[in-house]
Amino acid sequence: MKALVTGGAGFIGSHLCDRLLELGCEVVAVDNFITGSRRNLSHLAGCPRFRLLEQDAADPIDEPFDLVFHLASPASPKGYYDHPIETALANSLGTHRALEIADRWGAKLLLASTSEAYGDPLEHPQRETHWGNVNPIGPRSCYDESKRFAEALTMAYVRARGLDARIVRIFNTYGPRMDPEDGRMLPNFITWGLRGRPLVIYGDGSYTRSLCYVSDLVHGLELAMFCDNTVGEVFNLGNPEEHTVLEYAEMVRALCGPQVEIRFEPAREDDPTRRRPDITKARRVLGWEPRVSLAEGMLLTVQWFREALAAAQRG
Repeated sequence: MKALVTGGAGFIGSHLCDRLLELGCEVVAVDNFITGSRRNLSHLAGCPRFRLLEQDAADPIDEPFDLVFHLASPASPKGYYDHPIETALANSLGTHRALEIADRWGAKLLLASTSEAYGDPLEHPQRETHWGNVNPIGPRSCYDESKRFAEALTMAYVRARGLDARIVRIFNTYGPRMDPEDGRMLPNFITWGLRGRPLVIYGDGSYTRSLCYVSDLVHGLELAMFCDNTVGEVFNLGNPEEHTVLEYAEMVRALCGPQVEIRFEPAREDDPTRRRPDITKARRVLGWEPRVSLAEGMLLTVQWFREALAAAQRG
């Protein structure tokens, strides 16, 4: 099978490319490298079943595919604050292009949406039936509102053209190949901790997050694409194990050095106070749930960051 992965040089996209190659697929990755990294795909150089197209996700691609995974979009606050227009277009024009490719060639499509579609949710944990509580003109709207539009457009193709498509809402994911400078909670904590700098918490540390290790998330994407009875369905993919931001900071400090200070600063605008997925549907339909423990995943992630920062310093 031949798979297209938009955003293939990103953190999750590059791991997905690896998994599809393991499954025997021919893989074409598309990335404009606004936030993607060439080093995430450097190990695939010379692989005969892998090809990289350096272009925008909205640009034409005139070749057939069996599978389309649309992941292209800045996903961290720093990424979409720095590139708000590009983010909105990746999730609107880029989604339209991915849907047209899938429709033209009769391919199956998976839209990578986000837990940000729930905004600052009014129910906890969040189920797929929750419509969300989103500020349509806030600083995050270029991301969360464009993802909500991408979901609406995808469902329009499912209903009007019978497209074989499904939507996954990805909750906080972590692991090797995260950008140390992308501004998200865990990369910030680990990078600061390894450099001996204070771990800065925005707010009082009581906000919660649920972190899913990247291999578990990619397995969920695989199942959502290949399992029966997923056409037109929406799935939460994330780890329902919830911890406060302060607890995550303390975990990182234990791995990086007990001498590292924890510092508090004012909360950021529109930052959700609680985030935890209800994965009942993914368990029932896909037979999926996270397998990698937080302790194991954190250790692997800190080790990777330690090596990546040391390599960057040498280079």
